Amino acid sequence: MRLRALVLVLAITGGAAAQTPACKPLEDDRILGKDLAAVIPAFRPMPPETLLANTPPPGSQHIFHTPELLSLAQRYGLHIAGDATACFARAMEPLDRDRVLSAMRTALHIPDARIELAETSLYPVPKGRVEFDLDHLGTPATQDERSPVLWRGDLLYGDGHHFAIWARVRIMARCPEIVAAENLKPGRAIESSQLHVRMAEGFPMPVKQRLSIDAVVGMAPARPIAAGTVLRADLLTPPNVISRGEMIEIEVRSGAARLVLTARAESAGRDGDIIAVRNLESNKVFTAQVAGKGKAVIVTDFVRAE
Repeated sequence: MRLRALVLVLAITGGAAAQTPACKPLEDDRILGKDLAAVIPAFRPMPPETLLANTPPPGSQHIFHTPELLSLAQRYGLHIAGDATACFARAMEPLDRDRVLSAMRTALHIPDARIELAETSLYPVPKGRVEFDLDHLGTPATQDERSPVLWRGDLLYGDGHHFAIWARVRIMARCPEIVAAENLKPGRAIESSQLHVRMAEGFPMPVKQRLSIDAVVGMAPARPIAAGTVLRADLLTPPNVISRGEMIEIEVRSGAARLVLTARAESAGRDGDIIAVRNLESNKVFTAQVAGKGKAVIVTDFVRAE
C-alpha cells in the first residue's frame, strides 16, 4: 500500500514538473513581443518591441498562462495552441571571481596590492557590472592583518538596479604610515617635527581612515602615545584651546545682560568642554564652557561655586 502511494506521489509531482515551462532568461528590464516570439513562434507577427510586462526581479519568474496568451493572440489575429504557456526570468550566472578581483583593484587604486579571496557570495547574480566601493571595505578586527575582512559590493544590472554581493578578503600592500618620532602628550597640538613617514607592508586602510601629515599636524593625542607608534584616527582628537593656569576671558550671561571678566583656567579643555575657572578677586571657582581660544562662557543658571 505504501509503495503504491509513493508511486502515485511521484507520478503527480513528476507530472507537475513536466508542466512547468522552462524560463527564458532575459537581461533587459522589459519583456517584449520578440521575447515571447522566441518562446512561442506563433507570436512572430506581433510587433517585436511590444511591451508585455516588466522582467521580474532576480530569483522570480513571470509566467504567461494560457488565458492571457489566447487573449494576446486574439488581439493580433494569431492562432496558438490552447495549452500554451511562456515563462521569463532575469538572466543569472555564478559570481565570477576574476571580475570581483578586477573591481577590487580598481577601487583600491594600489596597483601592486595583493588581494586574496577567502570567500565570496555563492548565490547566482544577474548579468551586469561588478562594483566594490572603499567605503564598504571592513578593517581587521584584531592586530592580525592577515585575518579576512568583509567587503560588501554591488552588481549593477539593467536600468540602474543594484544586487548585493560580498566577499571576505585578505589584502596586503606597501602603504605609507605616519609614526610618532617622540612621545606625544595628550591635549598638546602635534607638530610636524614630531612625526615621520615610512613605507610598510600591511592592510590598506579605507580612504576615510587614511592619515596624512597635514591631517595629523595640529591634532592632539587622545591619550599618551609612545615614540614609534603608528598613528590612527582613533588615537587623535582636536587639541585643547585652553591650558590649565592660562588667563582667559570669561563672558557671564544673565538674560540680556552681559559681563566680561578675566579669570584663570583651573583645567584644560577643547571647544565645547566644561572647565573650571577661578575668579581671582573672589577666589571662587566656577564652571564655564570653552568658546574658542582663550575664551569661555558662563550662563548664570549653571554657575557653581566651590
